[in-house]
Amino acid sequence: MKILKTLFGCLTGAVLTMNVNAQQVQGFVHERSTDYEWPTDQKVLDKLDKWQDQKFGVLFHWGLYSVPGIVESWSICSEDVDWISRKKDMTYDEYKKWYYGLKDSLNPTQFDPAKWADIMQDAGMKYMIFTTKHHDGFCMFDSKYTDFSIANGPFGTDPKKDVARHVFDAFRQKDFMIGCYFSKPDWHCEWFWNPYFATANRRQNYKKENHPDWWKNYQDFTYNQMDELMTDYGNFDILWLDGGWVTGEDVNLDKLLAKVRTSTQPGLISVDRTIRGRNENYQTPERSIPETQLNNPWESCITLSNDWGWVPNAPYKSPTKVIGLLAEITAKGGCLLLGVGPTPQGTIEDAVAERLHVIGDWLRVNGKAIYNTRITPVYNDGNVWFTADKDGKTLYAVYALPEGENLPETIEWSGNIPTGKMKMLKGNKTVKYTNKDGKVKVSLPKGLKNEPIALQFTVKK
Repeated sequence: MKILKTLFGCLTGAVLTMNVNAQQVQGFVHERSTDYEWPTDQKVLDKLDKWQDQKFGVLFHWGLYSVPGIVESWSICSEDVDWISRKKDMTYDEYKKWYYGLKDSLNPTQFDPAKWADIMQDAGMKYMIFTTKHHDGFCMFDSKYTDFSIANGPFGTDPKKDVARHVFDAFRQKDFMIGCYFSKPDWHCEWFWNPYFATANRRQNYKKENHPDWWKNYQDFTYNQMDELMTDYGNFDILWLDGGWVTGEDVNLDKLLAKVRTSTQPGLISVDRTIRGRNENYQTPERSIPETQLNNPWESCITLSNDWGWVPNAPYKSPTKVIGLLAEITAKGGCLLLGVGPTPQGTIEDAVAERLHVIGDWLRVNGKAIYNTRITPVYNDGNVWFTADKDGKTLYAVYALPEGENLPETIEWSGNIPTGKMKMLKGNKTVKYTNKDGKVKVSLPKGLKNEPIALQFTVKK
């Protein structure tokens, strides 16, 4: 007990240093795979097509790391890289003991998933992904295969202790497409990081060929947890698997998908991210956007702040910035998955909700340029991004207003020559334009709000 008090007593000063580091951009990101293999299951293809209509989603990271407001899980990884920071006054073993001890402090008494769903629906989001377990192994669901979960801490007496179930149900009631984030590596599992050996890096800390029984135990444990989620937690659209240094093959993903796609989860989209092949049904470049259009399904996962989880005093992106990202990603054929970290109390910060509301207001009048659209060959000129209705004739031009600038009096682009009237989606106002030598020049009405704008017009096919 005296040791624990000492460890927790060190928390205040050290966490301030860690929070500064946590707000720096994470150094390790998952890049996009180099090729893509189309699914052969028609139900998966149909669900992918529906998912590509949604365009805008939210990814929640919430767990032990939320209590002190530090980078998710990675501080217990013993790799010596600058972006993984931990307390300077503790040994590695002491730090891990402190970190895992945060399970006794996570007590989100203000957790109200219906409010989360209201805020994200207000933002214009159409799909969601919730982190059921990150690399640290702490479960945000009441797993029967481990007691290392939020249901076995101070929140265990709350009716909503099975947190993930209540989050998924709240968003189902709002007709969101539902995604389940799950980490394949589990640093708390003794069959992945076995206590007999030191933990050199993010991978299992032993040779599988020397300890096949340990590896088999880990495989069974991970498979059982995935099966538990896909069998006992309602209907899902997406299984979003993180930790690309462990493959789906390592955890018998083929077996799982064959089972659940014929029973509880028909058409389930599998995202074994960065593990290219049949089980990466869409690609997930992290904190980045591909340089050009992609013809296969993909999603940019980008944080609203600098971090996936909650950190205090986070520098959030502006609504203008997010709308610009959404316009570019949509024009290139992708979806935007925006990372939001709930607070330790289980709330969405007011600063987050306020920004998301502004984005939602814009989408309520300009959403035709984003939702249900597909790519068009000429998709960009400067700050203008183009999307198309599925008929290919109706096009949209979104002017992504650079931050700190005012709307210009005119907008110009080359190609995508309009025929007939052009209108602004906001207010359904007709705008004047000229076309000379393949260059379109649009005159904007005076008195417009200083925000991104969306135009609709038709082109000859």
